[in-house]
Amino acid sequence: MADQTNIEKSITIDGRVVPYGDERNLLELVRKAGIDLPTFCYHSELSIYGACRLCIVEVEGRGIQGACSTPLEPGLKVRTSTEEIREIRRITVELLLANHDQRCPTCPKSDTCQLQALARRFGIQKVRFKPVLEWKGLDESSVSLTRDPNKCVLCGDCTRVCSEIQGIGAIDFAYRGHQAAVIPTYGRDLAAGECVNCGQCAAVCPTGSLAPKSEVPQVWKALADKSKRVIAQIAPAVRVALSEEFGLPTSASTAGQAVAALKAIGFHQVYDTAYSADLTVVEEANEFLVRKQRGEKLPQFTSCCPAWVKYAEQYFPDLLPHLSSCRSPQQMLGSLVKEMAPEVAGAEAKDVIVVSIMPCTAKKFEARRPEFTKEGRPDVDYVLTTVELAHMIKEAGLRLQELVPESFDLPMGFKTGAGILFGNSGGVTEAVLRFAAEKVTGEKLKSVDFVQVRGEDGLREVSLDVKGTPLKLAIVHGLGNAKKLAEKVRKGEADYDLIEVMACPGGCIGGAGQPISTEAMNARRARTKGLYQADKELNLHKAQENPFVTELYASTLGEVGGHKAHHLLHTHYQSRRRTPGQEIRLGAAAGAQQDARVRVEVCMGTSCFVRGSQSVLQSLLREVDEKNVEDLIDVRASFCFERCESGPSASVAGQAITAASSAKLRQVLLETMAARGMETSHLL
Repeated sequence: MADQTNIEKSITIDGRVVPYGDERNLLELVRKAGIDLPTFCYHSELSIYGACRLCIVEVEGRGIQGACSTPLEPGLKVRTSTEEIREIRRITVELLLANHDQRCPTCPKSDTCQLQALARRFGIQKVRFKPVLEWKGLDESSVSLTRDPNKCVLCGDCTRVCSEIQGIGAIDFAYRGHQAAVIPTYGRDLAAGECVNCGQCAAVCPTGSLAPKSEVPQVWKALADKSKRVIAQIAPAVRVALSEEFGLPTSASTAGQAVAALKAIGFHQVYDTAYSADLTVVEEANEFLVRKQRGEKLPQFTSCCPAWVKYAEQYFPDLLPHLSSCRSPQQMLGSLVKEMAPEVAGAEAKDVIVVSIMPCTAKKFEARRPEFTKEGRPDVDYVLTTVELAHMIKEAGLRLQELVPESFDLPMGFKTGAGILFGNSGGVTEAVLRFAAEKVTGEKLKSVDFVQVRGEDGLREVSLDVKGTPLKLAIVHGLGNAKKLAEKVRKGEADYDLIEVMACPGGCIGGAGQPISTEAMNARRARTKGLYQADKELNLHKAQENPFVTELYASTLGEVGGHKAHHLLHTHYQSRRRTPGQEIRLGAAAGAQQDARVRVEVCMGTSCFVRGSQSVLQSLLREVDEKNVEDLIDVRASFCFERCESGPSASVAGQAITAASSAKLRQVLLETMAARGMETSHLL
């Protein structure tokens, strides 16, 4: 019977009978059979799109089919590499090349470009089609990402990851046919829209159309300046992925080689961001315990992820008081280095350059936030991704695997396992629990592992009892998941004490600055395993055990959460304008003269939209239309008056109105028209 079931659930692929189980489609089964079908637009964590048509196969009795969109049926007979199929694939790739910027050697993704790999694989030496590329300007408005539309193959990977995983939709398709393009909101520059700089679009982009913006040239220049002391800090997630750039297995042991490489390149000191992660634990856990005791501003959201912080500023400004006021570990360490420059850098602050090595593109944006500057100087001057560090090491002619490991410099190179765990989803929560549990109970933990908060699910809920104190926690990664949870918190439907949010899948180990892997989930699992291993290899596992953190409070910071600590280690947030200056004129008389009309603007930004601004706008438009007063009233949909917390927001003749109901807006409009001597009796 078992053999019969196996036969019933099988497909013949290139003459071999291949049984199937939970594979989603024919493509996954073909790959399971050891056949690498090419594809641009297929990712196991995204919806099935079927745009590139490279994964075509021949199904007996049905002809050519896209394997990604073909469901599994018992008895199918499939051929994956006929002459016709190979020619179709070659033609497809040649057509893409004909409409593609072919300056490949200078492309930032030259070594990972799938288009180049496929051209080599299919033996394409000449493009038989006339080039049709119409050159479009580069979009370098973002401090985190570079967008080159001349390299886009319209695979849709970026649009789907932004919409499906991150729940934003900052970039999408526009136009049709030959004019089809992938562009940011309203066709504006990437930085002018709702992009949160997470870079997941660049992580899935198969070409160089979207890529992290490199700061390598600036760092080389800083290293060449003999008047500067250049200090590096390395994030926890970097050490478990750097080896992949050198063709080596994922390993937890590359931190020492990374330090040696940076010293050989010319950095004066190399510190560990895990040190300031320990510091973050102390400050954030203390903040949480105070809130818990007072029952105020709960749940507390973590604030280590700059993409999440910007997302909250854009979409949930009313929840900003719930975010921990702690800076991220990157910014804490930068602030301390500049504050203590003579002691830890051997120079005055003006002569110190801090370079962060991060797994994340959003860290580039975070370093440029005005909150993190003193006297016009940023606390962190430059941010390099893991891949950028690898490029510098290769450019210097160093072989990572042959370098003798070196130690991080003290005092900011000493860390505990708690700081290391910041690199993966659930790590911040576990590190905080290792601190808070001892603080609440007054007893030493017998086991420091809180395995309940570990896992891969995008949303995990954990309830704990710490010696009679109940704690309800949530761990979420992917901003789409964060959005669902934040909406429940906003509506009072979720009861949590602490919520950890990471924008990228798996946390920092899945950041867009990490090496690109064709098996992203397996890579994330290996990196996470490496971080837990690194934690176990250390002697200390709790942030409160870090002797150099204890010394820092005694010598410099004073009381935990005190005035000096707050000045150097904490920050504030703001409601953030998403589409500055953008407005849409509505109504039949949208083209009429504006001088005499009263302009009414209603915000249609996300925060106001969910508070009912659309119904307010529709009500006003109906009344203007029904009473035929388009020549008196100019109605426009606008975006963001930066009063998101008291929306819906609107304005009448420049007068700002908050909590704008239809009745309130109508009353102000009538008063404004009357003050101008305009006839209003027909509106009453």
